[in-house]
Amino acid sequence: MRDNAKSGALTEVTFFILLSLHTPKHGYAIMQFVEEKTKGRLNLGAGSLYGALNTLYKKKWIALCSSEENRKKEYLITSLGREIVEKEIERLNEILIIANEITKGE
Repeated sequence: MRDNAKSGALTEVTFFILLSLHTPKHGYAIMQFVEEKTKGRLNLGAGSLYGALNTLYKKKWIALCSSEENRKKEYLITSLGREIVEKEIERLNEILIIANEITKGE
């Protein structure tokens, strides 16, 4: 996971995983969410996904949710993870504003 801690820039995969976890999801549901929202442009393999989930868990950006009726591990974004997503949205908006200023100024 090559997320840049100094600038706050997230990889696209990390960003979409965090977005997916605004509601509790297990691994396969996360993969489906990412594929659906990116119209198939991003397709996560199980190894990549679970490696990313472990990293996000260690950073405390996501947490495990337990469900007694469901034996699958479910994850949910934490308040720290939500802050990270908000910062990334701000960063992406700044990039879009600059790009629009430049391209519309031609």
